[in-house]
Amino acid sequence: MVIWITGLSGSGKSTLCEALRPKLKALRPNLVTLDGDAVRAAFGDDLSFREADRVTQIKRIQGIAKLLADQGITVLVAALYAHPDLLAWNRANLRDYFEIYLKSDVEFLLKRDNKKLYQRATHGEIPDVVGVDIPWHAPKNPDLVFDATSLTPADALANQVLRKLMSKDTSSLSELRTTPA
Repeated sequence: MVIWITGLSGSGKSTLCEALRPKLKALRPNLVTLDGDAVRAAFGDDLSFREADRVTQIKRIQGIAKLLADQGITVLVAALYAHPDLLAWNRANLRDYFEIYLKSDVEFLLKRDNKKLYQRATHGEIPDVVGVDIPWHAPKNPDLVFDATSLTPADALANQVLRKLMSKDTSSLSELRTTPA
């Protein structure tokens, strides 16, 4: 099973992963989290943030997620770039794929911009920011959408994800109900 969380920078992808991880791990002990920033660092930060390098980054995450999922490991992914071709590949190639979209707009994220990413990008201080000078492609068919502007606590969102996963009909997802911790 691969649970793929996407959204713009600052929408709460990593925060949702952190809230979901212990809840999901209690049901699926063979769980690995792949956070885009951590994967980038694991490869030695050898990529820029240009769009072509962002595609390479996502392809790395896809490859790792597929390798792990094919071995029966549940994979929880937090990844920014969401080009339609990449998400289509996920659906076609990742075992029991489940996509979550944290929906937000740059205007909202600019207001709560802890890293000053959007502020610096909109002032021309840094290039290659998705949603500013790199197009953001919102997922077209996510399995679950959360409005990041609602500021719902991550723990509550994690509980909603678990309920949705448990209501699915696939055998791997239904194992959530029966797999011992």
